[in-house]
Amino acid sequence: MDGTGQNRQKAGQAAPPKRRKSPKGEERREQILQAAMRQFADDGYQNASFAAIAQEVGLSLPGLIHYFPTKVDLLLAILERRDLESVKVLGGPDLSWRALLSALVEVVQANTHIPGVVRTFAILNAESLTRDHPAAGWFGNRVRSVSLSLSQTLQRGIESGEIRPDVDARALAAELISMMDGLQMLWLRAPDAIDMVAIFRAYVDRLIADIALG
Repeated sequence: MDGTGQNRQKAGQAAPPKRRKSPKGEERREQILQAAMRQFADDGYQNASFAAIAQEVGLSLPGLIHYFPTKVDLLLAILERRDLESVKVLGGPDLSWRALLSALVEVVQANTHIPGVVRTFAILNAESLTRDHPAAGWFGNRVRSVSLSLSQTLQRGIESGEIRPDVDARALAAELISMMDGLQMLWLRAPDAIDMVAIFRAYVDRLIADIALG
């Protein structure tokens, strides 16, 4: 592991002030991020080589450092992108519980088209459980945020009389997250054998039939 891994900046801390970027610079940043995701997916964050990422995109190490001073900065940029995607999916406070469940099915569908990205985040998620991992805070905050958003939307459905009053919104939110994450792992191991979209859609249909009133 290269020395940049010793930087203990935690994911979730305030990012440095953003610089004005040129289109050419943005294209190069995108190339670097794609290369980093491949490295993280293949070797994990801790073992990924900063120098190897530079080599893959045809940059010297100082050239890569110009765009991302440390490997942690690369990791934070990747996680920030995922955050933006989550905001689009979860929507605002007016989203109905049925619309939310439909949106989750769409997320699963979209993930089948980006297996490399899905694999990267699955590996980073598991790896972030290790001691002092720089993404531990980000993944912890993410699961709390997603769980809260799901449970609040489900709770609104309960309070409006659309969902059975005995349903535990928090427990159901945890079940949804667990179903998505677990199914995703099975799919990553055997994408040709696991129809992730069909399985999750059938699960959501059964869930709606079980909890919906009227």
